[in-house]
Amino acid sequence: MVSAGLLCCSPAAYSQDGPNSTLADTDSNDLPDAPQAAQTATPTKTAVAEDSSLNQGKQTKRILFIIPNFRAVSVDEKLPPMTAKDEFKLVLSDSFDYSSFIYVGITAGIAMEQKSYPEFHQGAAGYGRYYWHALADSTAENAFTEFLVPYPTREDPRYYTLGRGGFAKRLVYSASRLAICRDNNANNTINLAEIVGAGASAGVSNLWYPSSYTTWTKTGQKWIIQLGIDGLGNIAKEFWPDVNAHVFNNKF
Repeated sequence: MVSAGLLCCSPAAYSQDGPNSTLADTDSNDLPDAPQAAQTATPTKTAVAEDSSLNQGKQTKRILFIIPNFRAVSVDEKLPPMTAKDEFKLVLSDSFDYSSFIYVGITAGIAMEQKSYPEFHQGAAGYGRYYWHALADSTAENAFTEFLVPYPTREDPRYYTLGRGGFAKRLVYSASRLAICRDNNANNTINLAEIVGAGASAGVSNLWYPSSYTTWTKTGQKWIIQLGIDGLGNIAKEFWPDVNAHVFNNKF
C-alpha cells in the first residue's frame, strides 16, 4: 500500500495525468528549431562487394598500354557472332594499334639481343631488320588466326575469360584454349584457327627469311614457338583483370 501511494504521488505519475502531459511527452528534437543530427549514409558491406564485383574479370583493350588485348572478352559478357568485317577489323587492331608497334619493338629487341638471326647483324640497321621481320610475322599470324582460318570454319577467334575458380583451374583453362575454342553458336570446337593458322603463318613467313631458316625443321620450330607464345598470351589475358584490379587498382 505504501509503494502504491508513492507511485501515485510521484512526479512521473503526475506528468502523465496532469495538464502539462503534452509538453512532457514531446521530444525536444521534434521542435521546429531543434537541431537535427546529421544523417550520413554509410555503404554496407554488400554494396561495397557489389561495386567491386563490377570490375571482376573486366578486360581492357591493352595490357599495361603496350600489349594488344583486343581479342579478350570480359567475364560473362555476351557478344554476337563475328562477321567477316568484325574479324578483319580485329586483325587490323591487333596488328596496327600503337601498342602493337611497341610490342613488336620489344620482341625485335629480344631477338636481336639473342642474335636469333646473325645475318641481320647488330646496330640500328640490324634492329630495323629484326623489327620489320617481327612486324610481318605478327601481322601474318593475326591474319591467319583471326580471319583467314576462323571465318570459313565459323570459329570465334576471341578469348573468353573464365574469371572463376582457383588458380590451377583457370591456368588449365587458358592453356586449353590453344586446342579448344567457341564456334559461332557458342559451342566448344577444335581450335583450327590457332593450330592451322599458326602453322600457316609460320610457312608464309619463309617468304621473308633467309633460305637457311626456311627448312621444314625451322618452320616447325617457328610453329611450335608461336603456339607457345599464344599460350602465354592466353594466360596473360585470363589473369590480367585480376592483376589490374588488385595491383594497379584498375588504372589501366
